[in-house]
Amino acid sequence: MLVATSLLACNFTKLAEQINTIEKHSDWLHFDVMDGNFVPNISFGSQILKDIAEDFDLFMDVHLMVKDPAFFCESFYQSGADLITFHYEAMDSIQSCRTLIDKIHSLGIKAGISIKPATDPAVLDQLLESLDLVLVMSVEPGFGGQGFIRESLAKIKTLALRKAANNYRYLIEVDGGVNDKNAHEILSAGADVLVSGSYIMKGDVEANIAKLRK
Repeated sequence: MLVATSLLACNFTKLAEQINTIEKHSDWLHFDVMDGNFVPNISFGSQILKDIAEDFDLFMDVHLMVKDPAFFCESFYQSGADLITFHYEAMDSIQSCRTLIDKIHSLGIKAGISIKPATDPAVLDQLLESLDLVLVMSVEPGFGGQGFIRESLAKIKTLALRKAANNYRYLIEVDGGVNDKNAHEILSAGADVLVSGSYIMKGDVEANIAKLRK
């Protein structure tokens, strides 16, 4: 399993110090990009990613919670993204999803799709073969610190079964309310990547990440 630490939970007055610690213990750095439109919050743009990517050697996991993900892809790629995940709900058709997946792949990086808690994973059936990652949101996107929605476990299991049955390559990532109390259950359901911010960054980062891996 992989741990992706969310930048959103960092203290930006101590950012370099905190990312230095994250780099030693986390597998990925997770960027929650919010435009104040698709979700009711605003986070940060591609310049933050560029500055971090120049100084740190982490896998840069970019999650676009924006109304027009196609518009943002190029700038985040140029800034150092290794994976760009966009929301199914931000697109107007399966074909537009497929076109954006192809665009991201043409940049030479990995492509993922995310679904909100109310979205049935079956909507992704026609796209799963071409994806590198499916991100299951286990809270409503937009704000950190929310509690894990247990109904997400069924989605994770469904996606894991489809992956195994068809020999697909995508990783299953879970974001929202992940902590040491539910990590084992989430992983047992079939998740490959755990995103955590508030839990990891409150207290001993090394110890908190280690607890997620147990």
